[in-house]
Amino acid sequence: MWVNRPAEHPADPDLPRLASVNLNLLVPLLAVLEERSVTRAAARVGITQPAMSHALGRMRRLFGDDLVVRQGSGLVLTPRAAELIGPLRDVLRQTARVVDFPGFDPARDSRTVTLAMTTSTAFVVGPELSRLVTARAPHATVRLRTFIEPQPADFTDDGVDVVLLSQAFSAPYPRERLYENRWVVIAHPDTDPQASALELLSSIPHVTYDARHRVAPYAALDAAGVRYRIGQLISDFLLIPHLVGRSGGVAVHTYRVAQQMRRQMPLRIEEFPLPVAPLGVDVVWNPRLADGEFIAWLRGILAEAIVATERLAATQSGTSSR
Repeated sequence: MWVNRPAEHPADPDLPRLASVNLNLLVPLLAVLEERSVTRAAARVGITQPAMSHALGRMRRLFGDDLVVRQGSGLVLTPRAAELIGPLRDVLRQTARVVDFPGFDPARDSRTVTLAMTTSTAFVVGPELSRLVTARAPHATVRLRTFIEPQPADFTDDGVDVVLLSQAFSAPYPRERLYENRWVVIAHPDTDPQASALELLSSIPHVTYDARHRVAPYAALDAAGVRYRIGQLISDFLLIPHLVGRSGGVAVHTYRVAQQMRRQMPLRIEEFPLPVAPLGVDVVWNPRLADGEFIAWLRGILAEAIVATERLAATQSGTSSR
């Protein structure tokens, strides 16, 4: 009598070898390789620093490689370790899907939601982002990290979830456009009301951003042969409207920041007189963030915050949002 049996899959010769491997080492291994710091990796995984150092020793024996080596005040990856990061991320993400952890529930989640951005972007959208996250995820903590110019570590370190980044700055990871901000001319309210924006730019000393590259409208002024004089250089873009409004001068700035600043002090705002593309602000997600449901939720929060700030600006200016 013949009995039908299910077809047997050929044995994978590598699977039995896993029985001798402690797979619990893979999570701290990825943390060490990504953080390049035993202390930060331990905090990320939730174990003590001595425990992480012990785990690193076991990982080194497992792979027969130092993985990370001391260089100056930090750690650098060996070539073998650099090859491991991508496959480790993929394996652990697939494992998380197999285990099927409970999905992100904003009503219950108590995580810290970390958003990094320039001080100017925080000035424009920070309040609305904080309000929305607090309202939709009442047990979460909102953490705003600000920088003047982003460094590579700003995209991954200290638990950052997302970076809001001006297109003027480069990013090592993919970016999505969040909103655009047109350029305007700002001046002290006591300037000649009959003077055009171009006359203001050519007759009053400028307060400008002190960076390696000046903002794009200056290229348009140079191309048009407009003569102007730089009177002050400021390292924080957000301070420029405050200084112009309080101390005088003229500046090229973004409309959203200028409009928000005008709520706090008198400030003259005129359209920039030459054609120039608006300044885009992009979303850059932490490449280590693997929680798809949380990313989708936060992406929606970001979009809603922009709509709310545009609606508020239109109401305050008495015109439709542009």
